[in-house]
Amino acid sequence: MPIKLGPAGVPLSCKGRTIVEGMDDIISLGLETMEVQTVRMVAPQHFEQYWQAGVLANKTEFEMNIHGPYYSELLGNRVERGRSMTKIETTLQAARTINARHITLHAGHYGGMSPGSAANEQVANVFAGIVDRVHEIWHDDEDEFPVFPWIKDGTPSKIGVETSGRQELWGSLEEVLEVVNHVEGTIPVLNIAHIHARGHGKMRTSEDYGELFDEVRETIGTKEFYCHFSGVEHRSGNAMHYTQIKKSDLNFEPLAEFIVEDGGWLDITLISDSPLLEHDAMYMLQSIEKSRHRQLERKAREDRRRALAAQTGTTPAALAAREEESAKLDEEENEDVEQQPAEEEKPIEAKAPAKKGAAKKAPAKKAAKKEDDNIFDLDTDDDDDLF
Repeated sequence: MPIKLGPAGVPLSCKGRTIVEGMDDIISLGLETMEVQTVRMVAPQHFEQYWQAGVLANKTEFEMNIHGPYYSELLGNRVERGRSMTKIETTLQAARTINARHITLHAGHYGGMSPGSAANEQVANVFAGIVDRVHEIWHDDEDEFPVFPWIKDGTPSKIGVETSGRQELWGSLEEVLEVVNHVEGTIPVLNIAHIHARGHGKMRTSEDYGELFDEVRETIGTKEFYCHFSGVEHRSGNAMHYTQIKKSDLNFEPLAEFIVEDGGWLDITLISDSPLLEHDAMYMLQSIEKSRHRQLERKAREDRRRALAAQTGTTPAALAAREEESAKLDEEENEDVEQQPAEEEKPIEAKAPAKKGAAKKAPAKKAAKKEDDNIFDLDTDDDDDLF
């Protein structure tokens, strides 16, 4: 069950803002991947950073990925598609430079088309052209001595088609799977926050994730998954904006439980889209480790139960039933113990008036010290005002 986690961009905690420094910080956190963001534009001066990042990734076997422009119009008119392809071309060049394994792209609005086979066919044709272009870039016959050592014997980046989070955008799970199923060299990018929002908050249990991954596996026959995860605020089947995971109704624990319990066949890369980036990536890593720990504890209990059943001549199921009954009795006893102090307080309160005389003397002592403590009383009042 290989699983890699990392942030979408340079970590927030990174003092430097270059990609290489971000990679160093990610590795030191125990994470294994990142997704470089070229969501708006790629400036020429960025390519020096990309080249350095590619060299480091090649030496350390660090998985690099890249995200293309958000504002694509692949279903638009000829001018709009041409403008989008120009942006994507720059992303493809950057992907080669950093040795990216996955390139994530959007299709954009439906434009003048309606959801259906015609729109899917046009998107498939565009992505087929993008796949061909990636292979041309990586297998340039005129480049006999490539500057980038991973180009000569490397494998071209896989083109990822990302699920969208709004109804007016092309990219429902069904649409993405249909296109990927027909275009070799593409993969689905499962943005869990988008799927959750578009499905009116449907990703809630580990069974929901089991159905999702089974559907993808049965449709396109893959065990390799590239996913984005974040908290999300959504309304009426549309994603509004990303949030940190703990402030969303999209919880990560069910996905962690599925990965550990039933996802032994998965080869998965998880990218944190959260505003907290690496912090939520670490939170996801810790959630997976907790699920593994719970799994080991449960297996240890089951093994111990089987061994004891064999010794006593009973069954593991009978022992499990006894343990549950014993746990219930312990809970009832604990409740009784907690209630006892409340019942004993009444006689103590009844005796309190017997010490009435002592209670009258206490104010006299307090009055005697009032002048000496007057300064400290003022200081205390000042402190209370400050806080």
